[in-house]
Amino acid sequence: MEESKVASATAVVEAPADVVFEQIADPANQPAWDGNDNLARAAPGQRVRAVGDVFSMVLIKDDMVRENHVVEFEEGRLIAWRPAEPGAQPFGHLWRWELRALEDGRTEVTHTYDWSQLTDERRLPRARRTTSERLRASIERLAQLCTERA
Repeated sequence: MEESKVASATAVVEAPADVVFEQIADPANQPAWDGNDNLARAAPGQRVRAVGDVFSMVLIKDDMVRENHVVEFEEGRLIAWRPAEPGAQPFGHLWRWELRALEDGRTEVTHTYDWSQLTDERRLPRARRTTSERLRASIERLAQLCTERA
């Protein structure tokens, strides 16, 4: 049986899509809701606005820096990026967030991790640990922060 290289989770957040999207599109907010417990911090002022933007994140492990290349973007609805070492090409995995505003002011949130193009053998064990449960944990933490702000 072939290994699945895409993990996904979907949940409804009790907050409007613009509130949810702002949390995701501003990298400085991401460590607060990261269900992988991988992100240490990001400098303020890196709010994503378009495909081609690059934002930097510091990881908890060894204070390593990752540059995240935005490859999909639709304000208020979709954002996806591919991580890379500073100045290098992306590794081949993708983080995607899709939002669907519901009529009652809530938001359906889908978080996907796709490592189908990841070829670096050293990164595969970490990729395998990013499960739907961890993605759901990110959505749950994000939901808590958004409901507090809504």
